[in-house]
Amino acid sequence: PADSNDVVAEAARYLVGVGRADCTGPVAQVPLMGYANPDQVGGGLLSRLYSRAFIVADPEDSKRVVFVSADIGMVSQRVRLEVLKQLQSKYGELYRHDNVILSGTHTHSGPGGYFQYTLFWITSKGLVKPALGSIVNGIVKSIDIAHENMKRGRLFINRGTVENSQINRSPFSYLENPESERKRYSSNTDKEMVVLKMVDEDGHELGLISWFAVHPVSMNNSNHLVNSDNVGYASYLFEQEKNKGMLPGEGSFVAAFASSNLGDVSPNTRGPFCANTGESCDNPQSSCPVGGAAMCMAKGPGNDMFESTRIIGQNIYLKAKELYEKASQEVTGPLSSAHQWVNMSNVSVELNATHTVKTCKPALGHSFAAGTIDGVGAFNFTQGSVEGDPFWDQIRDQLLGEPSNETKACHKPKPILFSTGEMTWPHPWHPDIVDVQIAAIGSLAILAVPGEFTTMSGRRLREAVKSEFDSHGTRGMNVVIAGLCNVYTHYITTYEEYQVQRYEAASTIYGPHTLSAYIQLYRGLAKAIALNATQDLSRGPEPPLFNVTSVTLLPSLSAEKAPAGKTFGDVLEEARPEYREGEVVEVTFVGANPRTSAENATEHNFLMVERYSNISISWRAVLNDASWDTRFYWSKGSRGQSNVTIEWHIPAGTEPGVYRLRYFGHYKKQVSLFRTITVPFEGSSSAFQITAP
Repeated sequence: PADSNDVVAEAARYLVGVGRADCTGPVAQVPLMGYANPDQVGGGLLSRLYSRAFIVADPEDSKRVVFVSADIGMVSQRVRLEVLKQLQSKYGELYRHDNVILSGTHTHSGPGGYFQYTLFWITSKGLVKPALGSIVNGIVKSIDIAHENMKRGRLFINRGTVENSQINRSPFSYLENPESERKRYSSNTDKEMVVLKMVDEDGHELGLISWFAVHPVSMNNSNHLVNSDNVGYASYLFEQEKNKGMLPGEGSFVAAFASSNLGDVSPNTRGPFCANTGESCDNPQSSCPVGGAAMCMAKGPGNDMFESTRIIGQNIYLKAKELYEKASQEVTGPLSSAHQWVNMSNVSVELNATHTVKTCKPALGHSFAAGTIDGVGAFNFTQGSVEGDPFWDQIRDQLLGEPSNETKACHKPKPILFSTGEMTWPHPWHPDIVDVQIAAIGSLAILAVPGEFTTMSGRRLREAVKSEFDSHGTRGMNVVIAGLCNVYTHYITTYEEYQVQRYEAASTIYGPHTLSAYIQLYRGLAKAIALNATQDLSRGPEPPLFNVTSVTLLPSLSAEKAPAGKTFGDVLEEARPEYREGEVVEVTFVGANPRTSAENATEHNFLMVERYSNISISWRAVLNDASWDTRFYWSKGSRGQSNVTIEWHIPAGTEPGVYRLRYFGHYKKQVSLFRTITVPFEGSSSAFQITAP
């Protein structure tokens, strides 16, 4: 009989490693990335942001694939280039631009300011080094942890339908697609979730990746607390379930809920209503009789955005859990990866034997400024706020520049608002050089796409790639789209959707044939993988890394003061002596700018909920600031003073007993005319009782 070890070795086909690291960055004063609303500036923390890394390697040779899903709006070219630079200096040629996929979950409640292209500076207050640094370092650290924890393991795939969690937010655009095509699908959104389960050779659980198409915009643009939105809440529930007894963000099991073709998909399932009159505004213009489009906002299933986030997040989590537990189809086969850089402003696409079309220099259409039912456009910085600063005046003058006739003709019927491809000061406004990339793990092909494909665009892309694999003898591939990878290029609609120029079409920056170009390019990558010829793919033109000095409008961190007779961390408003579950404990402290803590330490925990243990006669931490039940608010006062309010929303099932809240911060202290130092401090509420319900 065969040696029993051989059977196990046969069973464990890959080396697998998982890792998770904090990438939150500054939670105050930095504009949040996603709604392009300059007034939506960070003012505290609801949940931490994490980078989650998964490495699959072939035990026999050096082939590897890395997939990272980070709780950020999108991966920028700047982030990717800096991550790859660090990986190269640590690991040489092991982790490269072809076998490392970096994907953003697309939360709209994370700090911005990590972009090198000028357009994204406008609503992010420039390039914010601490935000960029936290993201880059968090991603690299998550890969380091995965790399150090590689063990023999097995992968299983499963798929299923998620209900009651999405609507199409541009249904009138979707209806422009051919009826014969629409008839093949039961819904105007992709309801399918794909789950990849990872276990070690002894069957111990390591982690999972879920791909599902939904916008993480359950938290709307009135929110100022940094958080990972609905998909982040799903990750939190799964990890809390598997890492029993650990504080949030700790424990070895890693659950990533990654983005997919979510371009026209909203989690705000009750649909669009006029904020002023309450009537439906589900019309082609998403407009209200009084107040126009600015009044039209979609509602989630909950009573407020916090509850909606939890409802959608829990739906997604429960489906993933079910698919994970039942996953039995094993993923086997070789590892490969294919990557090219492409100048997307100049791709020739052969539509058929007689007809060739081209992509365009990037440009944004008028509806870009209108925004969507998930967040009204706020790109009104062309008047007012920035005048008087010569740098931002020059920025504005470019925005008002007239597009060339060539660009106008290329983008037809898009009425051009910003001809970003023709704006170059102080750096180009939009990328020309874009990554296209596929990583294959046996029968699973992950298409890393640089933006937001709409539902139908994603279906066309997956189908084209699948048929390409089929035609070269690689049958039965599971083709999955990973969204918001590598570089951000806004939206990709179908040619038909493009014709009606709603927000997603106005934001399809390379013109009407963008999707056709991507389909042609990804087919080429799939063919190279199927024929084992990835080494013959042309690398393409390398993207630029601009020498960006820290251009930022963030207020500088100056010396801070406590009110007369008080010191940092003193309690200003104390907890009540007694609470029951369902109530909110609220304590206000003499605070300091949380940015000071972020600049001082990469991972800083701002708060603890502690319970008194009679057995050990000591306080034990039960929650930290990564918990979704706590909220950390910072409010700036005058003359260098500020307050911090910590809330604990006591969940059902909380053990009765004696508790307290603690706050940890840093303040800037003036030590001489030109020098400040950073001083750590802490504060604590008095003890309070939680009584049985």
